[in-house]
Amino acid sequence: MSLWFLLSCAPLPNSQYFSTRGCANDNATSLLRLRQRRRSVQVSTSAQCPIPNISTMSSTSIRRKSSTFYVILIAGAAALGGFLFGFDTAVINGAVLSLAKAFNTSSWVTGLAVSLALLGSAVGAFFAGQIADRYGRINAMVVASALFTISAIGSGMAFTIWDFIFWRVLGGIGIGVASVIAPAYIAECSPAHLRGRLGSLQQLAIVVGIFVALLSDYFIAVSAGSADSPFLFGVAAWRWMFWTAVPPAVFYGMMALTIPESPRYLVAKGREPEAANVLTKILGGDVLPKIEEIRQTVLRERQPRFSDLLGRSGGLLPIVWIGIGLSVLQQFVGINVIFYYSSVLWRAVGFSEKDSLTITVITGAVNIITTLIAIALVDKFGRKPLLILGSIGMTLTLGTMASIFGTAPLDAAGNPNLTGSAGTVALIAANLYVFCFGFSWGPVVWVLLGEMFNNKIRTAALSVAAAMQWVANFVISTTFPPILQYFGLGSAYGLYTIAAATSFFFILFFIKETKGIELEDM
Repeated sequence: MSLWFLLSCAPLPNSQYFSTRGCANDNATSLLRLRQRRRSVQVSTSAQCPIPNISTMSSTSIRRKSSTFYVILIAGAAALGGFLFGFDTAVINGAVLSLAKAFNTSSWVTGLAVSLALLGSAVGAFFAGQIADRYGRINAMVVASALFTISAIGSGMAFTIWDFIFWRVLGGIGIGVASVIAPAYIAECSPAHLRGRLGSLQQLAIVVGIFVALLSDYFIAVSAGSADSPFLFGVAAWRWMFWTAVPPAVFYGMMALTIPESPRYLVAKGREPEAANVLTKILGGDVLPKIEEIRQTVLRERQPRFSDLLGRSGGLLPIVWIGIGLSVLQQFVGINVIFYYSSVLWRAVGFSEKDSLTITVITGAVNIITTLIAIALVDKFGRKPLLILGSIGMTLTLGTMASIFGTAPLDAAGNPNLTGSAGTVALIAANLYVFCFGFSWGPVVWVLLGEMFNNKIRTAALSVAAAMQWVANFVISTTFPPILQYFGLGSAYGLYTIAAATSFFFILFFIKETKGIELEDM
């Protein structure tokens, strides 16, 4: 559905194109060989993508539409890494309490079991840029798929809480790699006028993954009677929740093998004819000027290093700090508490297990709808206005929840007792909060991280920013159970409200608009 949505919104591509990155040996004869093979490349491409004989449309118009659709397809396939990101984020939601009961863990150990995978993701994200530059974007995606497949199988078979954590960390490494490769690949394969919408595919895939995970948790728990009860073949339902991640993980690896390598990576490795074939499918027409432009960029650059991120004073470049700030604030507003612990949260205020899972599924659906809204608006209104509106909305809604949870009377177990209209208001505020995050900080941060860094530092800077995002996610996810136990929901949401208010001023003073700017000009 999302691909057709993008296609209907997208203007036809023109001669302007994306910027890519990399470094290569100076092969003086490669461009000459490319010119000699130009006719054969075009014939080959035409044979692979035949153009219908439609009298009412020019062949050029048809070719442009075909190119647009092709770009959307390959970006969508790459964004499946985001689906695994979202699925991994949410699949543990329905299993948290059962996991704690099965292994008899404390609130701290339960928090670690949920969140230590995020440290694995930080490690994977940190090294993803180096892996992608050395072995290619596609190979990095395949590695991520394999790691997550193994993790899903092992997590469902865990015998103790510690081997469960090991399997989750292993999968986290794969998710961290995918979280960096997808936005970088999409940015490198997108025209400037489509880059915001195509970059938003990453977040759309994340929220769809969240929704599918929550939905599968719901049906497994309802079918078994509860997450603790036996399901198929007498195996506990919560274990099946993790095994449902195996099919999408395998599918991601299969799809990665069907899409082309990044044209910049191909040029960087001296494989200009292959790059020309990819560019012809994406752009159509004469791609030689673009090949020459990429070659010149390659000649000016070298393999990126993390030392490139340091300024003259020895500290990180300001733009890297801004990327880190975006990543950290995206997590510090507490969005993943909703998707990791929402069933725990709603059960803590009096809802049944089934009702809590139902509310969580509805929240996931809201997240998908708002991400589609963001995709439609991000290239029209820009990145900065959406982020400012989102910060304002999140501050108001989080503040409302903090007030309700903080002032509600407590039951015998010390949990808030939402009587009268308080429960309804809290539910509305929670979903409005997801709405505000979904059209702004969810997708737009990923768009900015994929495009805000210049060619020299893009993958290295994106790796650092994504790694810090996972670390921030770890901090929030680990601290929520003990904060809930010792200080209450009101205190937790009060902290998230402060972060949301901070994000407003951060965007206002530090973020510049990038809408419509070529990557070469960043």
